[in-house]
Amino acid sequence: MTDSSATVRPDRRAELANGLARVRSRIDDACARAGRDPAEVTMIAVTKTYPASDVVALAGLGVADVGENRDQEAAGKVAEVAAAGVRPRWHFIGQLQRNKARSVVRYADVVHSVDSVRLARALATATADREVPLDVLVQVSVDGDGARGGALPGSADPDAGLEPVAGAVADASGLRLVGLMAVAPLGWEPERAFARLAEVTGVFRTVHPGATALSAGMSGDFEIAIQYGATHVRVGSALLGMRPTLR
Repeated sequence: MTDSSATVRPDRRAELANGLARVRSRIDDACARAGRDPAEVTMIAVTKTYPASDVVALAGLGVADVGENRDQEAAGKVAEVAAAGVRPRWHFIGQLQRNKARSVVRYADVVHSVDSVRLARALATATADREVPLDVLVQVSVDGDGARGGALPGSADPDAGLEPVAGAVADASGLRLVGLMAVAPLGWEPERAFARLAEVTGVFRTVHPGATALSAGMSGDFEIAIQYGATHVRVGSALLGMRPTLR
């Protein structure tokens, strides 16, 4: 039985279908230009501030991966979507505080934003009761400014260096290191940001050859991210329309 709070209006379903067709066309075109197979690129529908009914509608349109930024919103939305009989693959993509780790591991299949050894250890502790490991991407600071989030490439910092963080994830029995995530820094052209990310990724994979996922690119720049090897793109407004105003 469908939860009434997740009931999908036909007009909204049509809007989402149109948005999805446009985004998929953009992904196909970007892959053609880069000489890549579109099957290599997973679109994550970023549904922060959008209702559970949108997730249900997107699932009905074939979208399997959904991303959320805030635990306070995500936990309730996951429950609403589950009550509607829908179970997408949930990605937590926002900044994550250690005290939220136990809540997030209850519903997330993937966490994209691990950027410290302390956070990796908090997630590892929180996964003790999970039946399957939690997939983890280490967030990279493309510009080396740790104040804006992201582990630091080439740094020996024991908590925030990229390799110490990746090692902490790889060594935890409840976690599975699957790759890297990054956001283009403010003030950087996307091409510069994703070219730099590709360099970091190349070095990273020599140490962690199985961690091949690369989460990069959003509504306005994912074509460039695909050019530089993104395997996951995080799409919100281009798919769902302009976000409702946060209150």
